[in-house]
Amino acid sequence: MKHAILGAGAVGGLMGTALGSVGESVSVIVRPEQVALYPGTLSLETLSGRITARAKVAARVEQPADVLWIATKTYQLADALSLIDVAPPTIVPLLNGVDHVAALRARFGDDPVVPATIAVEAERTAPGPFVHRSSVRLSVAASGEPMLKGIVARLDELGFQCQFIASEPTLLWSKLCFLAPFALVCSASGKNLGEILADRGWKDNLHAGVVEASTVAIKAGAQGDAAKVLAIYPGAPQTVRASMAKDLAAGRPLELDGIAGPILRGGVRYSVPVPTTATLVAKVESLVAQRA
Repeated sequence: MKHAILGAGAVGGLMGTALGSVGESVSVIVRPEQVALYPGTLSLETLSGRITARAKVAARVEQPADVLWIATKTYQLADALSLIDVAPPTIVPLLNGVDHVAALRARFGDDPVVPATIAVEAERTAPGPFVHRSSVRLSVAASGEPMLKGIVARLDELGFQCQFIASEPTLLWSKLCFLAPFALVCSASGKNLGEILADRGWKDNLHAGVVEASTVAIKAGAQGDAAKVLAIYPGAPQTVRASMAKDLAAGRPLELDGIAGPILRGGVRYSVPVPTTATLVAKVESLVAQRA
């Protein structure tokens, strides 16, 4: 099958390399000024070794593909969609948050869009080479199983932990309930996961944030269980830092609205108090203002 990867950052590079390494045809969409500089071979340093894959490089989605994987930041989505000249029959967004699904379906229709989430600590070290330092958990809406079952099976063999999930709200909110509180606390505190768990105050903020997110998730129709989410953190790599915290330290734009916005807006919509989330967002916003 032919795959187009829109968004050649850490996640897009990981997916492109992984797909290419199992025999899929991959095209990576990059900024026009990078096309001539971008290598035709992708490489990925994994926990078990190094894999490589050939890939075509283009500035637009101009050629027909079977699957379009969208791996941009949430704030990049609108601009990225202008690069799609030919819409593939299957579109798999790997963005954080939940709001992007409605935006994509408003443009492409309901059926082509197959929501998915990916959980991994990954980085792009340069155009072409990528690295991931954790397990890779890929969850895909069950509506995509007829098209993607074979691909997912090959990614499983590569070491991914993959699953199809029937409930789209549960699929999207399950990641957000884990990610948003950690990203906010990590960014606000400047600490990694282990340091957060060792600090009573920041640990309490993390706990309260998970409870708030899970409560909103349930109101939004997802299966939410704060206790299960909280049980994940102690077993995760303790040196991990949220990508939002890395972006903050590097002076890059943040996915603050894409990640925290659904919780804040859901709190208003469903009359759920989310004071910890609001306080953490305000703290992160003040840190952004200070670096300006």
